Amino acid sequence: MNTKTSTRGGARSAARRESPTVTLDMVALAAGVSPSTVSRILNGTAVVSEEKREAVDRAVAELGFVPNPVARGLAGGRTLSIGVVTQSIDSPFYGVALRGIEDELSKAGYSPLFVSGHWNADEEARCIDVLRSRRVDGIIVVTGRLSDSALRGHAKAQPVVVTGRSLSAPRLYSLDFDNFEGGRLATHHLLALGHRRIAFIAGDPRYPDANERLRGYRAALAAAEVPFRPDLVVPGQYSEDSGRMAVERLLDSREPFTALFASNDQMAFGAGLALHRRGMRVPEDVSLVGFDDLAGALYSIPPLSTVHQPVYELGRLAATAMLQLLAGEKPAVLMPPPRFMPRDSSRELRPS
Repeated sequence: MNTKTSTRGGARSAARRESPTVTLDMVALAAGVSPSTVSRILNGTAVVSEEKREAVDRAVAELGFVPNPVARGLAGGRTLSIGVVTQSIDSPFYGVALRGIEDELSKAGYSPLFVSGHWNADEEARCIDVLRSRRVDGIIVVTGRLSDSALRGHAKAQPVVVTGRSLSAPRLYSLDFDNFEGGRLATHHLLALGHRRIAFIAGDPRYPDANERLRGYRAALAAAEVPFRPDLVVPGQYSEDSGRMAVERLLDSREPFTALFASNDQMAFGAGLALHRRGMRVPEDVSLVGFDDLAGALYSIPPLSTVHQPVYELGRLAATAMLQLLAGEKPAVLMPPPRFMPRDSSRELRPS
């Protein structure tokens, strides 16, 4: 029996060669640094020169090194994940902050786990319990309603970074924006344009930022010797619809005003709609300003004058502070000061 043995499969198997696994030691050799330095750079905990960091980045790229997050986590006793408690993932404000957190953490090989507290302290506490059960290495709380004492308590178990308040405790770092100065700048802008009857849509008084923006509004009026008129202050809930309803209440009250400061852009958008529906033009009849400088502010009709709050930077800095806490360092990051962005929705008061 004439048989032929096919050797094609065997030849292919013999010819096939596995790509060599790129190790940490190989990256260290190529970069001219120690393996421990490579590890610390990849973990985001190294304090090294920019030259060494660039050398490691080049070696990683050229060799195609892919860090093993599980091995790195086990070796360092970490999961390389950070819990992030936000209030509403689909918010145009918080969404930008979350992107800043994600971008900064990813540079250090960490992944965020996002959960929403929905402005409820009990829900936020539940979110933190869920995150801790996932063994996250630290927790970032974006604003929220958890008490200061509760946050200090959580920091006893693991590092905590919180935004939207001023708070100090071991293993806890807070980042706050100067809302008072932002409120003062917005009101001063309208005063400088000649407006004296300036209505104000306030935020929820349970939040420190809302109270600080109101305080800034009142301080600017006082500095210009313009009487504070309580009837020109109406409550809002930081949503578009609450801004619309606030303006409808103002107009129904027949209390005259020539300018309106909404304490966030979302309420300013709703306010603009309410004015339009009542046949009033912005800025010809009413000058309108907001607060936050959301992406939509530049593209509203007319473009909205507003206080610029660097929301992406807030997220990025919160993540940076967390990485510094994890490295055993004292965070040294600060929010930039507010800036006013004059646009087409506000103009000089003209005699009627």
